[in-house]
Amino acid sequence: MPNYDYRCPANGQVIEVYHSIHQKIATWGELCATNEMPIGNTPEDAPVEKVLTAPGLNFPKTTSALKNMGFTKLVKRDKGVYENLTATGNESRYVNADQPNTFPDFKKKIAD
Repeated sequence: MPNYDYRCPANGQVIEVYHSIHQKIATWGELCATNEMPIGNTPEDAPVEKVLTAPGLNFPKTTSALKNMGFTKLVKRDKGVYENLTATGNESRYVNADQPNTFPDFKKKIAD
C-alpha cells in the first residue's frame, strides 16, 4: 500500500498515512481514523490536504557497490562479448555468448 502525507491547515500538522490509492481522505477526523490516532483539539470536520512529495530512491552508483550487494554488471564490448565488471573468485572477466562456461555463476550469487 502506498503512503501519503496530509497537512491540516487548522493545526499545522503533517501526518504520514498508509492507505489504498482509491481511498479519499478529506477531513481531520477521517485522517485520524485511518491512522488510528486521537483527534485532539482539532475539529473533526477540519479539511486536510494531500502533500505531494518526490519519492526517495537510492541506487548503487559504483561497480564495487553492486559487487558488494551480489549483483552482476555486464558491459557489452563486442558482438556477443561482455565484460563482467563484478567478477568474483573464479568467474571469467569476459563473457562470450557462445561459451556457456564463461557465464557468471548466478546460483552462487542468488540466495533465498
